[in-house]
Amino acid sequence: MARRPEQGPPAPEKSDRERIIEAFMALLAEQGFEDIGFADIAARSGVSLARCRAQFNSLLAVLAAQIEEIDRKVLAGGDETVEESPRERLFDVLMRRLEALAPHKAAVRSLARSASCNPGLAFALNGLAVRSQQWMLTAAGISGSGTRGLIRAQGMACIYADVLRTWIDDDDPGLARTMAALDRNLARGESWSRCLDGLCRLVPSPRRGDRRHRDHPNDPGEQPAVV
Repeated sequence: MARRPEQGPPAPEKSDRERIIEAFMALLAEQGFEDIGFADIAARSGVSLARCRAQFNSLLAVLAAQIEEIDRKVLAGGDETVEESPRERLFDVLMRRLEALAPHKAAVRSLARSASCNPGLAFALNGLAVRSQQWMLTAAGISGSGTRGLIRAQGMACIYADVLRTWIDDDDPGLARTMAALDRNLARGESWSRCLDGLCRLVPSPRRGDRRHRDHPNDPGEQPAVV
């Protein structure tokens, strides 16, 4: 008598949060962002409106949660090495991000279409993208903190948005067009980043001793700091 194959443990039940995000992304693949409401999400997910409200207070919050989930997947799959250049590490990080986004390509296409007609939505999406790109820079071993890091992240958000336009219509399994667009944009970004670093070196930073001397003109001089 043949033995029945052993079955593994059942998959854990999805949380309300996961079901809401999945329903939102499925709806976004079918219709515009502006046409989706929480009643639609509740009906699709099987999560009551009260429980939806307990998890999220807006559709943008649902989208932000989805973006954070993609961030976590990218960060968890990191394999960048110090031998690679910063540009090569960024290339790997962003390609890994596009791989994680692949199941949601139709939703990304729909969101891009909605943002092109809605400046407010486009502005909000840019803010989410900048925060996400700070994490991507960090994953590639590039500082995303401080004023300079914020400027870098804004530049990366623009680069990523441009690459997404190619990726949305790239049906090649090897993503040749997407990789070429990403490489081209990162080359431009690398040149721009060098200019930014040069400008930052030209701007003198205030020295603590100089400020104290201005505040106390009779001070005999700057004392050595105790480290």
